[in-house]
Amino acid sequence: MALPPPGSQTPPTRAGTHPRGEDTRLRILRAALEVFAAEGYEGASTRLLAQRAGVNLPAIQYYFGSKEGLYTAVIDQIAERMETRMAPVMAEIRAALADESAPADYAPADYASAEYAPAENAPAENAPGAPSREELLDLLLRMLDAFLELIMDRESPDWESRALFFARAEVESAAALEPLYQRVMRRIVEPCAALVGRLLGRPAEDPKMLLHALALLGQVTIFCNRKSQRVLDCWAGGCEASTPAIQAVLREHTLAIFGGAISGRAAGQGAVCRGAVCRAPLDDAKDPP
Repeated sequence: MALPPPGSQTPPTRAGTHPRGEDTRLRILRAALEVFAAEGYEGASTRLLAQRAGVNLPAIQYYFGSKEGLYTAVIDQIAERMETRMAPVMAEIRAALADESAPADYAPADYASAEYAPAENAPAENAPGAPSREELLDLLLRMLDAFLELIMDRESPDWESRALFFARAEVESAAALEPLYQRVMRRIVEPCAALVGRLLGRPAEDPKMLLHALALLGQVTIFCNRKSQRVLDCWAGGCEASTPAIQAVLREHTLAIFGGAISGRAAGQGAVCRGAVCRAPLDDAKDPP
């Protein structure tokens, strides 16, 4: 049996589910994530799924309709967790982007390339009450911080299973993950592209803003790749790959890309500012004379 196409199965909802029933449902979901990760979709029989969850076979049909429905529910649960973790900073971004004005202190001269001159349909400059470049950069940095914390949540007991689940799903059928990709696009990629557009004085619909957003977010997703971890482990003397260490590097990269003024809070604790550019401090770094 092939992996379910996007939207092929909608898990049934049980209104007013008894707390004990909800506990059973969650137990099935936890077991399903582990089994699908270890065995793949084809190798995960309903009998094995029920056995690992400690339930009888009809329970899977009762709560999820079928194995396909259970697989879809696992993906939905991961997507909901992502949205919950990202919700606070995304709410701030939506509020900032709701104002169609450009940053109040937007300065085209900050960008030497004529490619980034404000487009005809770009938001008007210096509109009263518009978020400043510092505020927009702050939001972008905090968005990347939150996304990295989500990706690097290795304290979660199911982190390994989630990573393996996605690796298997990509090989078996990327189409099965399409609903998740669509939510990532709406909740993370599109807002990131809109922030970049505001910072560069370009409309969010400009295709290059999407490329910029994917490049920025790619700095985060590379660290959920097992190959990256092996590279770090093989580095002579080892290499610190803690979440704060990676966040500091991502902030340095992002600030170098945009090269604008940013508040000390956004640059991180102990940020060092020189003129219009701030950078996160490096370990053992010395301030230039």
